[in-house]
Amino acid sequence: MPVLPANFTLLQVIPDLDTGGAEQTTLDVAGAVVQAGGRAIVASNGGRMVTDLQSRGATWAPMPVNSKNPLVMAANRGRLIELIRRERVRLVHVRSRAPAFAAFSAARATGTPCLATYHGLYSSGNPLKRWYNSVMTRGPVTIANSDFTRDHIIAEHGTESSKVVAIARGVDIDRFDPAKVAPERVAALKARWGIAEDDARVRFILAGRLSRWKGQRLLIDAAQHLKATHGDDVLVILAGDDQGRSGYRRELEAAIAAAGLGQTVRLVGHCDDMPAAYLAADVACAPSLDPEPFGRTAVEPQAMGRPIIAADHGAPRETVVAGETGWLFKPGDPEALAAVMAEAIAAGPERRAAMGAVGQTRARRLYSAAAMCEATLEVYVGLLGGRL
Repeated sequence: MPVLPANFTLLQVIPDLDTGGAEQTTLDVAGAVVQAGGRAIVASNGGRMVTDLQSRGATWAPMPVNSKNPLVMAANRGRLIELIRRERVRLVHVRSRAPAFAAFSAARATGTPCLATYHGLYSSGNPLKRWYNSVMTRGPVTIANSDFTRDHIIAEHGTESSKVVAIARGVDIDRFDPAKVAPERVAALKARWGIAEDDARVRFILAGRLSRWKGQRLLIDAAQHLKATHGDDVLVILAGDDQGRSGYRRELEAAIAAAGLGQTVRLVGHCDDMPAAYLAADVACAPSLDPEPFGRTAVEPQAMGRPIIAADHGAPRETVVAGETGWLFKPGDPEALAAVMAEAIAAGPERRAAMGAVGQTRARRLYSAAAMCEATLEVYVGLLGGRL
């Protein structure tokens, strides 16, 4: 791990700490800074991950940085200036657009270096939106969470390639380790989800918040296509809460009922024990309708030794090796998804296990949270040392 400067304090700024890849990365980096002897502060509106953040030795600074109200954003600038000065922050790392305006301005006012991580592929239908998105590239260096995202930043904003660093989002390899998951945890999840011990169906799982672009509806449509030939062989598990998108959840429930898939597709809600959830399944699915900038849900199941089915666009082209660690299919095409699900069923337990083993080895080598944190801290040290 890189050696941090003496009395180093990092301030990360992110809208919420509820759930998601950017949020998990924030916690991982905060913990790495503390372990390296520094102090870590996260300014955020808060959420269910605050307790985890604090358990890593970091400090939560409650702040309404989730707001896009111009008046609140302007007030956040003052709040951040006060926080930076009071806590003697050495570096500011912002992880979302709305708070980036206040964070970069506060950093300039205090003479504090500031950088951003580009966590998503933001839509840019007009010049104003493109300008809004470009706030994430205003620092001396921008971190991209995959090579795919890096290429997007350079093409979209004309950023010099030397100022964009790709650091793959990491997963917690210690947590996502099959050897550390007791069978009782898996059995408890199966019982909660109503899966009998003698249920021999091939289980597919899609983990992620209920959001249209994540592809839950697409997976339901694919299951309908499979019903005629594999109806008795398939169980689809949709694990994730709706985060207020109750209309979309009702749409999914209606689609399941209309297709007669009440015994085939299950909406199981939020799951706190995803390592056990992946072991309770045979194949994971990441059928996102839009390109994923990274997509932990394509990597975490591989770390757990499960093959993955993913849409053939975005970062999964980097994280999934077709035919070796999983399958790729034409994005947005339910028949194409059904076809690769049928391939996964036909592969049988031994072939799926072999693919899972290859994926596990690759995930541990390329996508560990430790490697991501080390690379991020190297950027911090380089920036403070004037090398970036």
